[in-house]
Amino acid sequence: MATAVRLYAYEVEFSEVIKRRKMVRAFTGQPLAAGTVDRLLRAANRAPSAGFSQGYSFLVLEGPQQCAPLWEIGQDAASAGDITAEVRAMMEAMSRAPLVIVPLACKDIYLDRYAQPDKGWADRDESHWPVPYWYIDTGFTALLILLAAVDEGLGAVFLGIMPEEMPDFRSRFEVPDEWTPIGAIAIGHIAPEAEQMPSSARSIARKSLDELVHRGRW
Repeated sequence: MATAVRLYAYEVEFSEVIKRRKMVRAFTGQPLAAGTVDRLLRAANRAPSAGFSQGYSFLVLEGPQQCAPLWEIGQDAASAGDITAEVRAMMEAMSRAPLVIVPLACKDIYLDRYAQPDKGWADRDESHWPVPYWYIDTGFTALLILLAAVDEGLGAVFLGIMPEEMPDFRSRFEVPDEWTPIGAIAIGHIAPEAEQMPSSARSIARKSLDELVHRGRW
């Protein structure tokens, strides 16, 4: 049976939450309702993790004063490059978001967890891992935040933190070296101009399952 969840103060099927999820690049700046931030974070904390390592954490920035340093980092990087007026307008529209959540991953927590007796690896050798699950699991938390934002009647966008921005990010927010941000999620009420913001999804069609799925063999 499909699961119904809360969306825009009325009940809607979970499949509708998935359908409505998209990257929103313009916010009104209107404050969020009380309790919204905690609900988003509780949703994120339901993510699965290898060995239940839970090697993720969240930097929460609320309001213009806390969010401003993050946007300044992006603006400084943009100023060093050649960007269009359209992109500058989009950055300004995104920076009105009253909330930014930065999911961070810690590799050491996973290496320590899988060196424990119940996991069978006698050392912390990273070569045991087929892929870096610390980033995958933290990515799961990010997706849950994006879906939970839709359930709150809000918009959200996932943004990258580029390598050249990382030293400034760590310095401004005092982030320890063992924690790596996988990106930042800006969340807020959707502005009317959001539909006019640049989006690859408007120029590139979503691939069909026939193009993506290989049943039984490749």
